Amino acid sequence: MSDNQAVAETAHKQAIKAAGFLVGVSEDRNKRCRRTMEDAHACIPQFGGMDRQGFFGIYDGHAGKATAEWCGHNLHKTFLSSLTDNPDAPVSDVLNIAFLSADRQLNEKEGQHSGCTAVVAYVEAKKKSSKRILYTANVGDARAVLCRNGQAVRLSYDHKGSDANEAKRIIDLGGFMMNNRVNGVLAVTRSLGDHTMKEFVVGNPYTTETELTEEDSFIILACDGLWDVCNDNDAVDLIKVSW
Repeated sequence: MSDNQAVAETAHKQAIKAAGFLVGVSEDRNKRCRRTMEDAHACIPQFGGMDRQGFFGIYDGHAGKATAEWCGHNLHKTFLSSLTDNPDAPVSDVLNIAFLSADRQLNEKEGQHSGCTAVVAYVEAKKKSSKRILYTANVGDARAVLCRNGQAVRLSYDHKGSDANEAKRIIDLGGFMMNNRVNGVLAVTRSLGDHTMKEFVVGNPYTTETELTEEDSFIILACDGLWDVCNDNDAVDLIKVSW
């Protein structure tokens, strides 16, 4: 069995039914290359007290696990507060508000040098309707991929030093790129935390809004540990086979 098949099988075994969702979680620190696990996740069914509504997040830490763990415990709370405080704002705008608020909170913590990439999915259940809307937001190279009509649809944007648009943004701000790394240090161009790089490595997320239909089977949220060895369509095919 390949490494990718093992990941899919583990996710299948850990699948749980919760308030209108079937959720599978799999994690592997890759013990051949890493001594510690710096990732965290959040799974909040009945988000905001509503059935069929949920918040899910993956946080891939670097330079320590503190930022990723903080996000796993707190980003959904910050988002819920932001929804309450901005009831008339588009949800995508509220996600941006929440990410920037979380970033400020993280960077106010003294002695905090770690950071994390993040990808979140918020499934909004419409009152008095069966309709559900999927919102996603990401910073860095953690990715969201929707299975629609059996095909992979990417709902995120990889903020990496190798991306021409992101590299230009960094340079326009007065930074530089070396070996596709911001100032020769960080491979991602957007993140949460990383306060020493905040002049260039911003916390503004890429966001999407998708009305879910019967053609939508599942969504995959994963960090680059998966996407570096598996493309979008292969990941969707693995889940289809194992589920």
